[in-house]
Amino acid sequence: MSDDRICVGVVTGSFGVRGDVRLKSFCAEPSAIADYSPLWNEDGTTSHAITITRAVKGGFGVRMAGVTSKEQADGLKGMKLYANRDDLPSLPDDEYYYTDLIGLDVFDTGGEKLGRINAVHDHGAGDLLEIAGPAFKGSVLLPFTAEAVPTIDLTAGRVIVDPPVGILPGTGDD
Repeated sequence: MSDDRICVGVVTGSFGVRGDVRLKSFCAEPSAIADYSPLWNEDGTTSHAITITRAVKGGFGVRMAGVTSKEQADGLKGMKLYANRDDLPSLPDDEYYYTDLIGLDVFDTGGEKLGRINAVHDHGAGDLLEIAGPAFKGSVLLPFTAEAVPTIDLTAGRVIVDPPVGILPGTGDD
Protein backbone atom coordinates (compact mmCIF):
# COMPACT_ATOMS: atom_id res chain seq x y z
CA MET A 1 0.00 0.00 0.00
CA SER A 2 1.20 3.46 -0.86
CA ASP A 3 2.05 6.02 1.84
CA ASP A 4 -0.51 8.22 0.07
CA ARG A 5 -3.38 6.22 1.61
CA ILE A 6 -4.27 5.22 5.16
CA CYS A 7 -6.47 2.31 6.28
CA VAL A 8 -9.64 3.79 7.76
CA GLY A 9 -11.91 0.74 7.98
CA VAL A 10 -12.67 -2.85 7.13
CA VAL A 11 -15.70 -4.68 5.78
CA THR A 12 -16.74 -7.22 8.43
CA GLY A 13 -19.52 -8.90 6.46
CA SER A 14 -22.86 -8.36 4.81
CA PHE A 15 -25.80 -6.57 6.42
CA GLY A 16 -29.26 -7.57 5.27
CA VAL A 17 -30.20 -9.03 1.89
CA ARG A 18 -29.94 -5.98 -0.39
CA GLY A 19 -26.15 -5.79 -0.62
CA ASP A 20 -25.34 -3.52 2.31
CA VAL A 21 -22.11 -4.30 4.14
CA ARG A 22 -21.18 -4.12 7.81
CA LEU A 23 -18.25 -1.73 8.15
CA LYS A 24 -15.93 -1.21 11.12
CA SER A 25 -14.43 2.29 11.16
CA PHE A 26 -10.92 2.99 12.46
CA CYS A 27 -11.51 6.77 12.52
CA ALA A 28 -11.35 8.72 15.80
CA GLU A 29 -14.90 9.85 15.04
CA PRO A 30 -16.24 6.60 13.51
CA SER A 31 -18.91 8.18 11.29
CA ALA A 32 -16.28 10.43 9.69
CA ILE A 33 -15.31 7.49 7.47
CA ALA A 34 -18.11 8.54 5.10
CA ASP A 35 -16.45 11.95 4.69
CA TYR A 36 -13.48 10.31 2.97
CA SER A 37 -15.52 8.47 0.34
CA PRO A 38 -14.64 7.12 -2.13
CA LEU A 39 -12.44 4.63 -0.31
CA TRP A 40 -9.89 2.37 -1.99
CA ASN A 41 -9.08 -1.32 -1.75
CA GLU A 42 -5.65 -2.37 -0.47
CA ASP A 43 -3.86 -2.41 -3.83
CA GLY A 44 -5.46 0.88 -4.88
CA THR A 45 -7.07 -0.54 -8.03
CA THR A 46 -10.72 -0.06 -7.05
CA SER A 47 -12.54 2.76 -5.33
CA HIS A 48 -15.81 2.38 -3.45
CA ALA A 49 -18.26 5.22 -2.83
CA ILE A 50 -19.96 4.57 0.51
CA THR A 51 -23.07 5.85 2.27
CA ILE A 52 -23.76 5.04 5.91
CA THR A 53 -27.35 3.83 6.24
CA ARG A 54 -27.44 3.06 9.97
CA ALA A 55 -25.38 2.37 13.05
CA VAL A 56 -25.11 -1.33 13.92
CA LYS A 57 -23.33 -3.24 16.67
CA GLY A 58 -19.60 -2.94 16.05
CA GLY A 59 -19.86 -0.40 13.23
CA PHE A 60 -22.21 0.73 10.50
CA GLY A 61 -24.54 -0.63 7.88
CA VAL A 62 -23.16 0.82 4.65
CA ARG A 63 -24.32 0.98 1.04
CA MET A 64 -21.37 0.57 -1.35
CA ALA A 65 -21.81 1.69 -4.95
CA GLY A 66 -22.08 -1.32 -7.26
CA VAL A 67 -22.83 -3.85 -4.51
CA THR A 68 -26.42 -4.99 -4.96
CA SER A 69 -26.65 -8.48 -3.45
CA LYS A 70 -25.90 -10.24 -0.20
CA GLU A 71 -23.52 -12.55 -2.10
CA GLN A 72 -21.50 -9.60 -3.40
CA ALA A 73 -21.39 -8.09 0.10
CA ASP A 74 -20.31 -11.44 1.59
CA GLY A 75 -17.45 -11.54 -0.92
CA LEU A 76 -16.07 -8.26 0.42
CA LYS A 77 -15.69 -9.52 4.00
CA GLY A 78 -12.21 -8.71 5.30
CA MET A 79 -11.50 -6.05 2.69
CA LYS A 80 -9.60 -3.13 4.19
CA LEU A 81 -10.62 0.31 2.98
CA TYR A 82 -8.18 3.18 2.52
CA ALA A 83 -8.61 6.95 2.30
CA ASN A 84 -6.31 9.35 0.53
CA ARG A 85 -3.94 10.85 3.12
CA ASP A 86 -4.57 14.34 1.73
CA ASP A 87 -8.31 13.96 2.50
CA LEU A 88 -7.67 13.22 6.19
CA PRO A 89 -7.41 15.99 8.78
CA SER A 90 -4.03 17.27 9.92
CA LEU A 91 -3.21 16.02 13.39
CA PRO A 92 -1.96 17.96 16.42
CA ASP A 93 1.70 17.46 17.36
CA ASP A 94 0.89 14.78 19.96
CA GLU A 95 -1.31 12.59 17.71
CA TYR A 96 -0.24 10.13 15.01
CA TYR A 97 -1.72 7.88 12.40
CA TYR A 98 -0.88 4.28 13.35
CA THR A 99 0.53 3.61 9.91
CA ASP A 100 3.17 6.32 10.48
CA LEU A 101 4.43 4.56 13.62
CA ILE A 102 4.82 1.09 12.14
CA GLY A 103 8.42 0.42 11.13
CA LEU A 104 9.96 3.13 13.32
CA ASP A 105 13.14 2.20 15.18
CA VAL A 106 12.78 2.03 18.97
CA PHE A 107 15.52 3.24 21.31
CA ASP A 108 15.71 3.36 25.09
CA THR A 109 16.54 6.59 26.93
CA GLY A 110 20.21 5.58 26.93
CA GLY A 111 20.31 5.46 23.13
CA GLU A 112 20.39 1.66 22.79
CA LYS A 113 18.35 0.33 19.88
CA LEU A 114 15.73 -2.11 21.13
CA GLY A 115 13.96 -2.98 17.88
CA ARG A 116 11.17 -1.73 15.62
CA ILE A 117 7.45 -1.10 15.94
CA ASN A 118 5.63 -3.97 14.20
CA ALA A 119 2.07 -2.92 14.96
CA VAL A 120 -0.14 -0.65 17.02
CA HIS A 121 -3.00 -2.37 18.83
CA ASP A 122 -6.15 -0.76 20.19
CA HIS A 123 -8.23 -3.14 22.29
CA GLY A 124 -10.23 -0.38 23.96
CA ALA A 125 -8.21 0.05 27.16
CA GLY A 126 -5.40 2.09 25.60
CA ASP A 127 -3.10 1.73 22.64
CA LEU A 128 -0.19 -0.70 22.72
CA LEU A 129 2.96 -0.67 20.60
CA GLU A 130 4.15 -4.10 19.49
CA ILE A 131 7.95 -3.99 19.42
CA ALA A 132 10.17 -6.71 17.98
CA GLY A 133 13.94 -6.90 18.22
CA PRO A 134 16.84 -9.25 18.85
CA ALA A 135 16.66 -8.73 22.62
CA PHE A 136 13.10 -10.10 22.77
CA LYS A 137 11.64 -13.56 22.34
CA GLY A 138 9.11 -12.70 19.64
CA SER A 139 7.73 -9.29 20.46
CA VAL A 140 6.68 -7.23 23.47
CA LEU A 141 3.76 -4.87 24.04
CA LEU A 142 4.41 -1.40 25.43
CA PRO A 143 1.66 0.98 26.57
CA PHE A 144 1.51 3.89 24.13
CA THR A 145 1.48 6.67 26.72
CA ALA A 146 3.43 9.90 27.05
CA GLU A 147 5.26 8.43 30.04
CA ALA A 148 6.35 5.22 28.30
CA VAL A 149 6.95 6.82 24.88
CA PRO A 150 8.18 10.36 25.59
CA THR A 151 9.66 11.07 22.13
CA ILE A 152 8.39 10.35 18.64
CA ASP A 153 10.46 11.70 15.76
CA LEU A 154 8.78 10.82 12.47
CA THR A 155 11.40 12.72 10.47
CA ALA A 156 14.25 10.67 11.96
CA GLY A 157 12.14 7.50 11.91
CA ARG A 158 12.53 6.70 15.60
CA VAL A 159 10.89 6.69 18.98
CA ILE A 160 12.46 6.89 22.42
CA VAL A 161 10.86 4.72 25.08
CA ASP A 162 11.04 4.80 28.86
CA PRO A 163 9.02 1.71 29.77
CA PRO A 164 7.68 0.92 33.22
CA VAL A 165 9.99 -1.36 35.21
CA GLY A 166 9.72 -4.99 34.14
CA ILE A 167 7.87 -4.47 30.85
CA LEU A 168 10.90 -4.94 28.58
CA PRO A 169 13.73 -7.42 29.16
CA GLY A 170 16.54 -5.79 31.12
CA THR A 171 14.29 -3.16 32.75
CA GLY A 172 13.68 -4.90 36.04
CA ASP A 173 12.39 -8.25 37.29
CA ASP A 174 11.92 -10.24 34.06
